[in-house]
Amino acid sequence: MPKHVPQGSKGFNPFADLIGLSFTKQESGWSKCQLNVEESLLNPYGMLHGGVIYSLADAAMGAAFYSTMDESERCATVEMKIASFKPITSGILNCTVTVVHRSKRLGYLEAEVKSQEGIVDRASSTFSIYETRGNSQ
Repeated sequence: MPKHVPQGSKGFNPFADLIGLSFTKQESGWSKCQLNVEESLLNPYGMLHGGVIYSLADAAMGAAFYSTMDESERCATVEMKIASFKPITSGILNCTVTVVHRSKRLGYLEAEVKSQEGIVDRASSTFSIYETRGNSQ
């Protein structure tokens, strides 16, 4: 049975809560989340910090991949590549992720980040899958 990220719940992903990321949809192998660009997320030049884009894509990819896993499985990012097309200074970003491939131990995902003006970033990532023992998360 696929796992689901609780919609609108605080505390499930404390880091996502910290940057203001919220999940809006999740299906098996797919997710969508949203981020309101706040002043606290800008770099010294007044643009959205690249680490925020990375975090947005990584969290969204984790949610999409999470939905394909069994209860005993967990995942971790192995690598990620991001291509940025436009600087962001304000507004709302939406990140949509698709699990392109999943094997027993690895997954490959792609993400697209959009603002009101269109696509601002694309990301791809490889995730590893590992088994947990007992009831630990």
